[in-house]
Amino acid sequence: MSASLVSTQMLAQPAVKQTSQSQPNIAVKKPLSKAPAQKAKPITDLWQRISEQLSFDIELNDRLESRINWYLSQPYYLSSVSKRAAPYLYHIVEEVERRRMPMELALLPFVESDFRPKAVSSQQAVGAWQLVNATAYHFGITTDHWYDGRQDILASTSAALDYLNYLHKRFNGNWLHALAAYNSGEGRVKKAIANNKRKAKSRHFWHLSLPKETEDYVPKLIALSYLLQTEHPKFKRPSLPNYALTSPLDIGQQFDFSVLASLTGIEKAALHRLNPGYLRHQSSPNGPHKVLLPLTEKQLLSSPFFQKYFSQTYVVKPNDTLYRLARRFNTSVETIKLLNNKKGNMIRVGEKLKVKQAQQFDSLLIDYQISPYVAQVQKPKQLTMELRHTVGEGESLWKISKQYKVSVRDLIVWNKLKENKVLKPGKVLVLHLPKGNETPQKPASNVLLSDLEQLVKPETRSNR
Repeated sequence: MSASLVSTQMLAQPAVKQTSQSQPNIAVKKPLSKAPAQKAKPITDLWQRISEQLSFDIELNDRLESRINWYLSQPYYLSSVSKRAAPYLYHIVEEVERRRMPMELALLPFVESDFRPKAVSSQQAVGAWQLVNATAYHFGITTDHWYDGRQDILASTSAALDYLNYLHKRFNGNWLHALAAYNSGEGRVKKAIANNKRKAKSRHFWHLSLPKETEDYVPKLIALSYLLQTEHPKFKRPSLPNYALTSPLDIGQQFDFSVLASLTGIEKAALHRLNPGYLRHQSSPNGPHKVLLPLTEKQLLSSPFFQKYFSQTYVVKPNDTLYRLARRFNTSVETIKLLNNKKGNMIRVGEKLKVKQAQQFDSLLIDYQISPYVAQVQKPKQLTMELRHTVGEGESLWKISKQYKVSVRDLIVWNKLKENKVLKPGKVLVLHLPKGNETPQKPASNVLLSDLEQLVKPETRSNR
């Protein structure tokens, strides 16, 4: 074993209960600084909360040692990815806890994609959780020209955990088999298990013949879990506050990011960064309409935006309690207390309380001559005509969009093209132009951000 590793004479940590096909033990060192049984102090650090709930049994082997040494050779890796995960990680931890699943699963987006919401693999798996379209669809994820739920961290987290729970049951409670199947497919892992069974070989994950990517994939996760539970001089655990840095809010209707930015006082670019599942500047008419806002729950509930559009006044009646009001308005006691700056649970008959209740917006779209929220004049709708353009040598969607003063997105939608498609000379494109604009113009010098976004190559998964 490498001298850089912690001594293998370690205390064993309680394991996730396995079936008759349980995994080999993986010894884990308990932090030396842990005091004997005392009244537990509140955990203020999210990474500490994660570390204290990691539960896979671990036993070092060559493959695991190799991955541990990789992490030790990249001392800033986890801190860097942790910053990218900061807006979302608390929500993932909460969901894993709510489902009573192993906390190791909260680390999967680090292994899958380095926590990049727009990551795309060579197999067209997308998002932080790297879901392929068929799996995403099966577990309730919407994917269309408006929205790709695989890039929505909260939506994809729910789908990924549903999938992992399904695999866990399919593999008789064996988490390492389930994780391998998440990476390489259920059928491939079942075949590997069957082959070993036929040859009277061990069916433990470590003895299965699987694709190299999968053989490396599970050790990546376990190595990270191992280091988070040990004290190693070359590994520093990141730090994040143990509360949500962002708050989800269901707008309840189709919205435009520009209008939402104006109403909330949050920069439009920041809203897009936090909500990469939305592919346009508006949500789909058919939903979803949920957004993640860069506000803590307290900041959101006390914001003028929320107070005006998502709360209403209720007069306390006899026999009312905060618990009954929370159930009536589909909220929580804590939310009502935050809305009303209350410390205790006492309420008085006749007292006016703010309760969480969304109001109907006149509109959150910029589709009117004068938007009620953003003073933006819209030009009268022009008649359009269909024009066909034959792609010339060296022409791209970007170049053609500038010639005709249309967006790249319009060209993609009009011609049902794939994102980042390379055009072949001779291909005929259909354009819908305002009458009087049939003649190609010189490319505009000012570059629109929305057009540039269409040309950015998708982030690919790290090849570690």
